[in-house]
Amino acid sequence: MSGFRNLRLLILFGSLILATVYTVHQFIYSRAWNSPLQVVIYPINGDGTEHTQHYIDTLTNAHFNDIDQFMAREAKRYQLLLVHPTETRLGSQISQSPPKLPEDAGPFTSLIWGLKTRWWAYKVTPENDDGWDTVRMYVAYHSGQHVGALDHSLGLQKGLMGIVNAFALVSQSKQNNIVIAHELLHTVGATDKYNAALAPIYPEGYANPHRNPLYPQRSAEIMAGRIPTSKYASYMAHSLKSVIIGPKTAKEINWLKD
Repeated sequence: MSGFRNLRLLILFGSLILATVYTVHQFIYSRAWNSPLQVVIYPINGDGTEHTQHYIDTLTNAHFNDIDQFMAREAKRYQLLLVHPTETRLGSQISQSPPKLPEDAGPFTSLIWGLKTRWWAYKVTPENDDGWDTVRMYVAYHSGQHVGALDHSLGLQKGLMGIVNAFALVSQSKQNNIVIAHELLHTVGATDKYNAALAPIYPEGYANPHRNPLYPQRSAEIMAGRIPTSKYASYMAHSLKSVIIGPKTAKEINWLKD
């Protein structure tokens, strides 16, 4: 019996080592920016309504052009040699929703959730054609009817994946792309730049922290997502046209050296 137990432990230990090595190589490769990062959008009908399904049925690659245009524009500002850092396309619809992260999740619960989520992602989108430069973004759309705020979206470095909650409304498409781009950058190392009240943190969460007068700001930093109008007020940017990648975020994603 002890021999069988030792074999199981050896297999588990070996699997963990392989997973760790794969994750490290994936993270390094995805941030090398030697070739465009492949981004695949997998839509999910988050509330099961006909309205949401109709919206998903109308989606095309063109709905996500803003993301690639934003990344290309910002890459040019930072003089990145790669002209098109991302290539975003629409993938197939996913019928199964991802595991939910409990609101009061501690470190252990979060770890278990992360493992379950990666296993879920493998089942619904096997990595047969994915390489170390492919980010899978699972976007759960909601009709926006009779609901309050959507669940928090997440971007995971381990596994290069994001889980985004978005509204199935044409009027919200541009802001949906801001959220997708935000979570996309999480997968390659960017950190949030807003506080517990969702207000941009000064100076790294401001698009132009040296502006005089400081307020109102004209753009949002992508990892803050909101445009400050005063020390205590801000609003979400309407589209990626009024969003930039700040210097700290550029360093985190390996676009800017110290």
